[in-house]
Order: sequence, then C-alpha cells, then structure tokens
Amino acid sequence: MTMGTVYALFGAAIAVILSGMGSAFGVGVAGQAASGVVTEDPSKFAKVLILQLLPGTQGIYGLLVAFIALSKVGLLSGQPAELSVATGLMVLASCLPIAVVGLVSGRHQGKTAVSAIGIVAKKPDQFGKAMLFPAMVETYAILALLVSILAVNNIPV
Repeated sequence: MTMGTVYALFGAAIAVILSGMGSAFGVGVAGQAASGVVTEDPSKFAKVLILQLLPGTQGIYGLLVAFIALSKVGLLSGQPAELSVATGLMVLASCLPIAVVGLVSGRHQGKTAVSAIGIVAKKPDQFGKAMLFPAMVETYAILALLVSILAVNNIPV
C-alpha cells in the first residue's frame, strides 16, 4: 500500500468520523429535548422524532462520501490503486468539506432541532414551520456533500 493510498483512506475515515460526531451530538441533544416533550404528551412522539432525526443526515453524508472515495481508489474491491502522494492528498482534501461542515452543521442542526421541539411542545399545529428552522441548516451540509462528491469523482486515478 502506497502513502497516497494511506492519505486517501485517512480522508475517508475523517469524512465518517467528523460528520458522524456532528450527527451524534445533534441527534443526542434533540433526543433529550424530545424525551422531555414525550413524557408530558406522548401523542407528540412522531413529530418530535422527525425533528430529532434531522441532524442524523450529516453522518450519512460522510459515510456516502467515504464509500465513494474508497470505491474510487479500489479499496472496496480489494484491488487498491497505486496512488501517488499527490493523488492521495487530493482524495483527502475532497473529503474535508463534508467532514468539517458535517461536524459543525450536525451540532448546530441539533441545537436548532431542540428549539423546534420546543415549538412543537407548545404549539403542535406549528410543526411545519418548526421543521423549517433545522432544515435550513441542512442546506449547508448538502452543499458540502455536493462539493465532496464532485471533487472525489473528478480525481484521476
């Protein structure tokens, strides 16, 4: 295995680790708020569950980018390409947008979901409006996902 392949593998790992950490935090804090609402009114379970799940997408995006990167360099097929250091670093750099933005947006989306859960607790009829707030944070995770996918796919291997 070449050093370039090691860098590519590190990029895939960072995409999963950082975006997963952001999602874990976001889903965790939203779950705490959702649990409080459900203890008071179990009929709101479905609405608060949806809001809790929103920050989980960043981890999925990081995993998707990692699979694309690992597939691109042949690590999933068991026949890794002989990557130069420059190519490996390009794969690593391509994984960074979703890694960093996934970490930050997952945390902030979780905090926004907590506030949206508070809206649902007091005014369940405002669920649609409440969901828009954490969904706006999602926009930036999607943009980072797009950049990472386009970058990884356009690296010549």
